[in-house]
Amino acid sequence: MKTTPVTRRDFLAVSSLALGAGAMMQGSAMGANDRINIGMIGTGERAGSHIGDLGKLQESHNVRITAVCDVWRPNREAAAERVKKLFGKKPFETSRFGEVLARSDVDAVVISTPDFGHTPIMIEALKAGKDVYVEKPMSLTIEEANEALDLARKNERVVQAGTQRRSEGCWKAARAFIASGKLGQVTRISAANNVNEPRWARKFDDCREEDVDWDAYLFNRPKVAFDPKLLRRWHLYKMCTNGISGLWMSHLVDAAANLMNASYPNSAVALGGLYMWKDGREHTDVFHALLDYPEGFLFDWCMGLTNSAGNHYTVHGRNGTLEPEKLAYSGDGGAGDQKLGEGKLDPMPNEDHVANWVDCMRSRKRPNADIEFGHQHAVATIMAANALESGQRMRYDREKRVMYPG
Repeated sequence: MKTTPVTRRDFLAVSSLALGAGAMMQGSAMGANDRINIGMIGTGERAGSHIGDLGKLQESHNVRITAVCDVWRPNREAAAERVKKLFGKKPFETSRFGEVLARSDVDAVVISTPDFGHTPIMIEALKAGKDVYVEKPMSLTIEEANEALDLARKNERVVQAGTQRRSEGCWKAARAFIASGKLGQVTRISAANNVNEPRWARKFDDCREEDVDWDAYLFNRPKVAFDPKLLRRWHLYKMCTNGISGLWMSHLVDAAANLMNASYPNSAVALGGLYMWKDGREHTDVFHALLDYPEGFLFDWCMGLTNSAGNHYTVHGRNGTLEPEKLAYSGDGGAGDQKLGEGKLDPMPNEDHVANWVDCMRSRKRPNADIEFGHQHAVATIMAANALESGQRMRYDREKRVMYPG
């Protein structure tokens, strides 16, 4: 594949980003009666869910979608039509995210692009004074994650990462149970997510070059010839994502950090391979990672796209085993006079993850999945992805905020 490197000038040109210094901040806390206007950047499947969520909140939270951006015209037009039906007014439409960020009728943006766009677009949004909801993984590079975190704090922006388990009641209940000490010292968390169907195999024969703003799609990627698979099946390619680690492990490793009140792993190792799906993919179809945390536990996670058995999420303590998603605990594996019997956790209520973001835009409080936690899951998934690619154990220096082999 012949590629042409992208420059910063190219990046700004294709994003149509022409923002003055005065656009750095746009006020502080919003009043209860102030409408919050939101722009959607990326209007695929995940964005469709967010549009529906915001539609449900339009009266209770006084929100409106005022702009939609997507490089593929059918996606963009379908999203705009849905927004019109939900909110009663047609939104501004564009294929260039910079045009959304430059609008005065956009207070915040939801970024639901392919993975490679998440943090670069978020950085520009933060520079433009917008609040942000960004899908996971928050970043594919630690350098960009650092820049985004620093900008969010400097500009006092509200950023919610799309790791919604932090708003779900079962994980809150599990965290409280672990903190109570009843499980005993926790030294291992084990998880697996397995499927056996080509859920990524989106049709692409209807994706025509004349309907795609290809330069806008590749805004920060090497320049390559139009290929509909890079748009419709971007999950398979290294120029678009770091693979299973970012696509899936981001949720599960974030849950582990939340349960244990942990932050960054000390080190990560990973193995995987392309064993079954010979469909042109560049990423593995089986992946297994181990991450060591300084809080005193090992997190192991695997995913296979070749067999759907073995799904679980278990927390192993001296006194037994906890299954957060089942709100269940037992003495399985436990020992000593504090060994648990079988029992159920008292459920805690779920929170609407998008509503939590909107609420925090008014209060200026940090949301459930604040950018700090997004930074943490990004570092963990980047370490695992790089361990797989390099064949080396990757370490993280918290003071310098850098990853290195060793």
